[in-house]
Amino acid sequence: MSAQTAEDAARFTPVELRAPRGSAHVEIVWEDGKVTSYTTEILRGFCPSALWQGHQGPLRFIPGGETELLNIEEVGSYGIRMDWPDNNTGIYTFRFLRHLGEVEGDPKAVEFGR
Repeated sequence: MSAQTAEDAARFTPVELRAPRGSAHVEIVWEDGKVTSYTTEILRGFCPSALWQGHQGPLRFIPGGETELLNIEEVGSYGIRMDWPDNNTGIYTFRFLRHLGEVEGDPKAVEFGR
């Protein structure tokens, strides 16, 4: 593995997920030492499910939806599944979450490729 590949792997590898029940925030600690923080409003608005975002086009913030995080669980080695009270479930890749967490300014104005 090259040095750049190892750095890339560390950048997108979480080592700890903090999502206290009832909290409006989720934090991820990454292998490279960076910590990213998200409000459940932002995570809900960027829910990648086809029901919420449609089947094509960029992922963008869509306001609305219930923001209480009911359940969160790891999906393989590539992401986490988040369940919301309005029967919406999204699988968020670690790569997407890292990019979302690095947005400077208001993430609601940013679009992400799929």
